[in-house]
Amino acid sequence: MCPSKIPDGEERGWIIPIGGAEEKENDRAILARFVELCGGADADIVVIPTASKLLRTGPRYVEIFNDLGVGRVDVMDFDTRRDADEPRRVERIEEATGVFFTGGNQLRLGTLLGGTAVAKAIRICNARGTHVAGTSAGAAFLSEHMIAFGEEGPTPIAGMVRLAPGLGLTNRFVIDQHFRQRDRLGRLTAALAFNPFAIGIGLDEDTAALISPDNTVEVLGSGGVTVVDAAGLQFSSMAQVDEGEPVCLLGLSFHILVAGATFNLHTRKASAGALLRPKE
Repeated sequence: MCPSKIPDGEERGWIIPIGGAEEKENDRAILARFVELCGGADADIVVIPTASKLLRTGPRYVEIFNDLGVGRVDVMDFDTRRDADEPRRVERIEEATGVFFTGGNQLRLGTLLGGTAVAKAIRICNARGTHVAGTSAGAAFLSEHMIAFGEEGPTPIAGMVRLAPGLGLTNRFVIDQHFRQRDRLGRLTAALAFNPFAIGIGLDEDTAALISPDNTVEVLGSGGVTVVDAAGLQFSSMAQVDEGEPVCLLGLSFHILVAGATFNLHTRKASAGALLRPKE
């Protein structure tokens, strides 16, 4: 699923993967920032709760976005692939200023939306300025290469991760969520061993990587974002080891970013950003 081409004179919308368990009750900083980007009181947001099997998921986010002052918010769920090819649903996506994917199981998103008219519409709309966010499973689904499932642990092990096609808003990164809480460094680095072109983004809970139209990652939230850059990969034993054996990876670069720090996906340079400013 290649990203849609940005039309001449247009600017791509923000892509906002969230590590899951974002604050919903008190300081809703991440969700409030998404609303602000989408237009605040003029925002028009479509919530897609398809990853979740809980009937309450969609309505809960509608309540939250209404509390944050959104002008219009609707739930759009999908029970079959045929639902995702309905013209009226495509039209609703085209009207929105923001699309939000909830958590759950990212394979439900891939199997129900992958290759459909709605998925294509979301890619096209994002290339034309619509902002797209996803939390937990919704975050994993945003990129071209999606971590479908895998095992926990700090060391990459052959066979510990399985990849599947995602939504395809970008091919620049691979996302993993609940990162520190579920000890997922091993499976993210194992995923990069298959595709060193991409940059790994490991998102802690209640933490977002706000990816701007110029491909600068800005961190927001109470946790950290682990950036794994495989551009300088010198050696990988992935093709030599048997399943279940540890993988040797040499030349990886790591950055741990917290709120205020940034990472440029073009230059692959990290910055402490606002953290360099003295506290008042």
